[in-house]
Amino acid sequence: MVITKTPYRISFFGGGTDYRPYFEEYGGSVLSTTINRYCYLFVRSLPPFFEHSVSAKYSIVETVKEIDELHHPSVRECLRYMNINNVSISHDGDLPARAGLATSSAFTVGLLNGLHALKGEYIDQLSLAKEAIYIEQDLIKENVGVQDQLAVSCGGFNRIYFTADGYDVRPVIISPERKTLLNNNLMLFFTGIVRTASEIAEEQIKGTKNKLNELHEMSEMVQTGEEILSSNTDINEFGMLLDHTWKLKRSLSSRITTDDIDAVYMKAIKEGATGGKLLGAGGGGFLLLYVEQDKQDKVRNALDGLLEVPFRFENDGSKVIHYTLER
Repeated sequence: MVITKTPYRISFFGGGTDYRPYFEEYGGSVLSTTINRYCYLFVRSLPPFFEHSVSAKYSIVETVKEIDELHHPSVRECLRYMNINNVSISHDGDLPARAGLATSSAFTVGLLNGLHALKGEYIDQLSLAKEAIYIEQDLIKENVGVQDQLAVSCGGFNRIYFTADGYDVRPVIISPERKTLLNNNLMLFFTGIVRTASEIAEEQIKGTKNKLNELHEMSEMVQTGEEILSSNTDINEFGMLLDHTWKLKRSLSSRITTDDIDAVYMKAIKEGATGGKLLGAGGGGFLLLYVEQDKQDKVRNALDGLLEVPFRFENDGSKVIHYTLER
């Protein structure tokens, strides 16, 4: 039996520059961190006593005789890619799917990590991310970028670069005290709205050529954000920059925000939040807010209809946490 543990991620700046139509021509980067909320995958060889050859347990249970019969696209394509049959897979996650925290990529990364271990193979984090990108983009054919797979595979607080020649993950240099202060000034709320990121991203990808100025500016904010964290600049400028990037992001597609979400955001700003943004493709999911600690109770009370999710930054990325050789 193999158990993998893969973190979810928060992306601060540069989202949208990780889509191929943009970064293959202009290059892109994001500033992001993984957090201590995880996707767990349990993978084991299926004993030869059942009529089915694959069992997959997630929000539903699938038992099939042939891999092609599977409905879950990631499970189906990962098993095809790894050429594995007679297997049982179970998923458990700390946070809901389709909510902007890279839950889908964490699932694919964690599953691939587990399947490699099941075959007795070691795979490094960057190769794991590249395999997940291939699964999601080329086999499943989802409208997704490449930041999520790299972030959750490698873990940590990083600046991730994308070019036509490949990817590079570099840790952000930030003092432990400043990193803790940033973490303490961030609040995460679930809007209660789940959505399919691929559908929202499709519109954004198609409109890339018409939004180059906005994307260029969003790319430049990655450098600015990193400089704020790595210097003695007032760290509250990070929150102001989040507000600016949200205003740019919401202009990329009509599906990124809604009137209800805008109302929640403005309520938070009125009660003391410096800035924030919807995570992921937008349209719902989790709202990240930068709020100085002495103002957090006012914001929390103003958003009392939303579930707050406390979190801490984490550094490990996807890893195998249990391995038992089955004979």
